[in-house]
Amino acid sequence: MLAPATAAIPAPRSLAHMTTGQITSQPIGHYEFCQANPDECNQRFASAPAPKVTEFGWSAIRDINTSVNHRIEAKTDFEVYGREEVWAYPITAGDCEDYVLEKRRELAEKGFSLADLLITVVRKPDGEGHAVLTVRTSDGDYILDNLTDDVKLWTDTSYTFLKRQASFNTGRWVTIEDGREIVVGALR
Repeated sequence: MLAPATAAIPAPRSLAHMTTGQITSQPIGHYEFCQANPDECNQRFASAPAPKVTEFGWSAIRDINTSVNHRIEAKTDFEVYGREEVWAYPITAGDCEDYVLEKRRELAEKGFSLADLLITVVRKPDGEGHAVLTVRTSDGDYILDNLTDDVKLWTDTSYTFLKRQASFNTGRWVTIEDGREIVVGALR
């Protein structure tokens, strides 16, 4: 039976979820955020599969992504704080990391586990660094981004994924093996 063109077809499991690699360096902005907010960065979790998200949960994800995107004015750290690379909860303005922190906080207040709300560092197609929030679900890893109100499966973005918080420890970071890249080799 064929599905209508508008039907959502989940990506194969191997692509729907990011494959993470080794422990890697923590971004300096996150390190300084952790110094100021130690309770947020020392939470450890047992390894567990990603949760199934209910329709209520998806509604909260979409609403919070859109609400934060429209409530917070996009400004550089230098414009807001007078220096570069400050990760903080925004009040009225902030950059990509600040949007991520606020979305993470609001989703946690709705009952989502921090083990499933992961700050993620990506590279945009123009080469510029960027931060997004990855929400781990049983259907795949979804991206909340201040550059769009659409919540997308990570493979449906144009980003190169570099690293993210570890799902087992809010103060650790792991590499992301971007499974979308195809390596072609020849023996001749």
